Formats: sequence, structure tokens, C-alpha cells
Amino acid sequence: MTYPVYTMKISFYTLGCKLNFSETSEISRSFAEKGYTVVPFGETADIVVINTCTVTSRAEKKCRNIIRKAAKKHPGAFLIITGCYSQVKAEEIASIQGVDLVLGSAEKSDILKYAGKIEKKPEPKVFAGDIGTDNIFSPAYSLSGRTRSFLKVQDGCDYFCSYCTIPYARGRSRNAPVAAVIEQVKKIAERGVKEIVLTGVNVGDFGKSTGESFHGLLQQLEETEGIERYRISSIEPNLLTRELISLVAGSRKIAPHFHIPLQSGSNEVLARMNRKYPKELFEKKVEEIRSSIPDAGIGVDVITGFPGESKKNFEETYNLLDNSDVSYLHVFSYSERGGTKASLLDGKAEPVETEYRSKLLHELSGKKRDIFNRRSAGSVQFVIFEEGSGEKFMSGYTGNYIRVKACRDTEFVNQMTRVMLIAANDDGSMKCRIV
Repeated sequence: MTYPVYTMKISFYTLGCKLNFSETSEISRSFAEKGYTVVPFGETADIVVINTCTVTSRAEKKCRNIIRKAAKKHPGAFLIITGCYSQVKAEEIASIQGVDLVLGSAEKSDILKYAGKIEKKPEPKVFAGDIGTDNIFSPAYSLSGRTRSFLKVQDGCDYFCSYCTIPYARGRSRNAPVAAVIEQVKKIAERGVKEIVLTGVNVGDFGKSTGESFHGLLQQLEETEGIERYRISSIEPNLLTRELISLVAGSRKIAPHFHIPLQSGSNEVLARMNRKYPKELFEKKVEEIRSSIPDAGIGVDVITGFPGESKKNFEETYNLLDNSDVSYLHVFSYSERGGTKASLLDGKAEPVETEYRSKLLHELSGKKRDIFNRRSAGSVQFVIFEEGSGEKFMSGYTGNYIRVKACRDTEFVNQMTRVMLIAANDDGSMKCRIV
């Protein structure tokens, strides 16, 4: 009699940024290639891998909650915790009941090696080396669906902003060579993916470790067959050159969408944050984009409640954004991170005041998005409609990052489709008609 061979089941949970999602996808494929069966998180599994985030204290709290829930739901599973939170606070994670293996950022890409024999033991093992010495780039890309893939092209950061722990969690800036990125793009294209989002910690810094440039990468991607659209995840104001804007303006494939981490509209606060530009540079970049690409989508990251942010400082930020022709805001409340320079600064903001300022910025974001959407009504755009958008409607994003909805028709799913934007929906998306 022949008995069936049991295949170990493994599930994954990812917290944080697009970069984390691309890395989790890479790890998942490595296990699948070794014969493991990947199952959705929450289903019974022999191994559970959680990829963590440390960008805010709220993110860390969410990580701890997910770890505890996974340990409780799967008491016999081998629980592996990796990612940024694991790098900066490995022992804290190891102290959580049920954890078996803690891996830092450098060890993440070799997870199969460190996992070894999958067997629960009385004490967890911890491998989290000095990330500051790591100059190895580990490639990764996501393949969770056919429409869009997040492709990691850069990792680490050399900026050391006073509020940020990412350089300590991910190390110095480094990237894959352009030729290696192109090879990954071809692999992604073979899977039928239509759009690639270029991700990293500081994407505009691409090329620093290989003597190349982000501009050069985009030029090569433009000439690579198979992918219909590339989207830049975010780019620092001081790295958004006039040449890059001109390249996007004349591109057939690079989305006219710029997400810019401004963080504050006060030069006084920017200096305390150790940012690399004054607010005037941000204003100049918005003007350059609008001059070259009038209908470009422009998103902005902004932090409120930073230590010492006075009422006057906040008003400077609010007024700058209110007067800027941007499309939407991503608003963050300052989160103190131990070990950073900002944690030692005086003038900690009152939570109630931070919450109030955050509310004002969220309302401003809604106003900006509404203005941008109404201005776009009647325009013809190209959309890649996504799978799994519901039975009645399908949705997708224009190149300039307007979310649109149309009556569902599977003929147009995962196809670059020409549409006319009609009017705004209550949820911030827009109705459209396929042309």
C-alpha cells in the first residue's frame, strides 16, 4: 500500500510597506520551491512567518498583537518572526510566548537556512546581526495577482532623519545593478503582470552602490518589452531632478504620478528632522511637475506633532500644502522611536493637539483629492482594471493615481483600458466609461 506524503503547510503575514510585501512574496516562493504548501494566513499551518514593521510605535504594537494571536491560534506551529522590528528589538520579540525563531533584516533572505529542522524547542533562537555592515542586496518582487507587482530595486538609507529607525533596521543604501533589475522585470512580465511599482526605502538613491542612476534605470525600463506601466513608489524632493520629471513627461510607460515625502512645510522643523531640503525646493518641484505634466498625480507625506512643532510651524505646513497644487496627502502623527535624535528633543506635543492637527490635514487631503478628481472629469485616461473587485463593479487606477470604477466586464480585467472619467463617487473614487 502507498501512503500519501504529508507536505508541510506554511502561512505568511506581512505588516508595513510595499517593500515588505515584495520580500514576503520572495520568501514564500522560496518555500514553495522546496515543496512546502503555502496556505492563507489563519488556516492551519505547520509554520507561520510574520514579516514585521517598526516605523511607528503603533506598527510595533500591531506586530506584537499579530504574533500573540498567531501563537494562540496555532500553538503547535513553528513561529518565525522577521523584518525591521525583529532587527531593532530582537530580544523583545523573542520574549513573546510561542515564538521559535527571530531573524533580523540581513538574515531574512536566508530564512530556509536559519529555520533548519522545523522543530519547536523550549527557547527561541535569535539571529539578528549588525545591519550597518550589510552591503548585500537581496532581490524581491511580489506576485499576489496578475495586475500589479511590487519590485524591490533599492534597500537601506543613508539619510538618518532624526525621527527614523529605518537605517538601523535596514542598513545603508544599496541596490541591484540595472541589468539584474531588467532580468527580474522580464520574469514578472512572463507571469502576465501589466504594472510594476518600483519600491525601496529611498528609491531615488538607486545607483549609489553600483555607480548607476535611477534615471538610467528608468530609461532601460522604458525599452524593456512586456510591462505596460511602471510606477515610482515615492521619491525624495532633493532626488526628484528636472531630468527625471522630463523623462516621465515624455514616457510611454512611466506613470505620471509622484509621491513626495515632504514631512513638514516649516524650514525650522525640517532642520530638526534632519531632512535634506528646504520647503522652497518642494514648491519648486511641484511647479516643475505641473509645468511639464499638468495632469500628474502628486501625493505628499506629512508628519504632524514633531517635537517643537509650534502653532506657527504647523500653520506654515498647512498653508504650504493648501496653496500647493497637489492631489492628496498621507498624514502621519509623530511617533517617538527610542534611540533616535528626535526622542531627545524638547517640546513634546500634546496628544490632543497632534490629533487636532492631524484631523485638519486629513480634511485638507480630502479637499485636495476632490479638487483633483473634479478637474479630471471629462478627461480620457488609461486604467488597468484589477481582479477581485466585486461582482457588480471593477476598479483600477489611472496613471495619475485616480481610483476609478466601472461596471464589471472580465474582458477588460488586467488590460490597459481607455476610459473617460465622469464624476466622483462618495468613496473618493471616480465613475468612468470605457471608451
